[in-house]
This record gives sequence, structure tokens and C-alpha cells, in this order.
Amino acid sequence: MYLIMTVVEIIFLMLGGVNLFDSMIFSFGSAGTGGFSNYADSVAHFHSAYIDGVITTFCALFGVNFSLFYFMLLGDFKSVRKNEELRTYIMLIVGATALITLNIHSMFPSMIKAFRYAIFQVVTVITTTGYATTDFNTWPEISRTILLLLMFIGACAGSTGGGIKVSRILILCKTVRKELHIFLHPNAIKKIKMDGKAIPHEVVRSTNIFFIVYVLIFASSIFLIAFDDFDLITNFTAVAATFNNIGPGLELVGPTGNFGMFSWFSKLILTFDMLAGRLEIFPLLIL
Repeated sequence: MYLIMTVVEIIFLMLGGVNLFDSMIFSFGSAGTGGFSNYADSVAHFHSAYIDGVITTFCALFGVNFSLFYFMLLGDFKSVRKNEELRTYIMLIVGATALITLNIHSMFPSMIKAFRYAIFQVVTVITTTGYATTDFNTWPEISRTILLLLMFIGACAGSTGGGIKVSRILILCKTVRKELHIFLHPNAIKKIKMDGKAIPHEVVRSTNIFFIVYVLIFASSIFLIAFDDFDLITNFTAVAATFNNIGPGLELVGPTGNFGMFSWFSKLILTFDMLAGRLEIFPLLIL
């Protein structure tokens, strides 16, 4: 499935006038949600709504749990429709795109163009691909904040994306709701469910521990790179962009910036964050 989707994206990009080499580079970057480009201005180099649309579509697809594609091949569309994580993932993309489009429409000649840039950045950020078609660092604070929150959420479990993952966010939210319910009704017995099935206690516990370790590493990383004396937004988003495998952050590490100004010590910290975010935290800590 991974191979077929990558080849199909290469073909679609070539149909848009992109040469074979560039099509392969950007398709590999979309498929692995790595986002690396052979052009300094990333996808903006092509100045094409069609190319933006192709890369947006395939980044979104590679951010979906691959087991759902398998269910579709088997004709089990009911399991796909009932999947809470997929519904939440789609709702996050739609909601964030709508809010950002409304927030930035005055910066572009038409609402359609604002939508084009908004959906591209929302999809590439939530899937942790990190491609850019515009300098979203210049967008209003509301839009920048939405993109920052999407960096932490990330794509679906079982996808090629990074971040905390939509399923973990759902479990954490359901855990909070369960605890609040128990506070109100101490004798109640309430199970946390996903897709209509009870989640084992071990899964809930491991998710909670993952989040605690995630926050500890994140906070420690911000503190350690603060010795370079850059502003808080730069430091915060530098860790967010590396730990969640996004690529660009905000301010000095925005889409038009880079990480070259950090000291060798900070680069080691950010390198650790990239590995921890990509390999998952526990395997790296155990190693």
C-alpha cells in the first residue's frame, strides 16, 4: 500500500508538470511525512494550486492509520466509518482549516486562495510533514497558535506521521472525562471505550505514562536550549518542531529560517528530540 500510494503520487505530480526527480523527492517526503525538499522555498517553488492539492491529499492519506486502508481493500467500510480516530482526524483538519481561512483571508486576494494556503499548512503540520507554501510565521497569532497545537496532536496511530497521535489524545480526553464522572459518582463503574470497545487498563496506563514522559522531555529540552539565549517562542517551537518531527517552527526557526544558529549542545538536544519523536520515546530511553 505504501509503495502503490507513493508511485501514484509521483504520477500525479508528473502530470502537473513536475520532472521525475522532483516528483520522487516530494513523494518520498509526503509518504514518510519527512517533508524534506530540494528547494529552499519548499513546495512554494512550483507556484501551483494543482501541486499543492496533490501533496495536501497524499499527506492527509499517509496520516491515516494504514490498517484502515486494509479494511477498505477487504470491503469492510463499516469499520472505517466507525473509527473514532479517523473521524477526529478529519474534524481537526476541517475545523482548523476553516478557522485559519477566516483568520487569514484579508492577507490574500480571495477566500479561495486563503483556503488553499490554510488547508496545505494544516495538513502538512498535523501529519508532521512540514512542507510550506507560504511563510506562516507572518500569519495572525490565532492561526499560528492553531498550527502550534496541531504540531502536538500529530497524525493517526499506525500512520507514517509523528506527534502524540490522535488516538492518544482521545484516550487522554476520555480518561479525564471518566475521572470527573467518578468524582461526581464515586460508586460508578465506567469503562473507557474506543470504537465501541473497552480499552484495556494497561493501554490507558501506558498512554498516561507516555504523556508524562513526553512533557518531562519537552520541558527539559526547552530549559537546556535556553542557554543559547534566544526568545521563548523560538525555543518552544524549535523543540515542538523537532520532538514532533514537523521541521519548521515559528520566529527564528520558521519556514524561512533554520536551526543553524543553535550551539552544538542545543543541536545535540534537538537531535535527541527528533530521534525520540520518530522512534517513540520508550525505545530510545531504554536504549
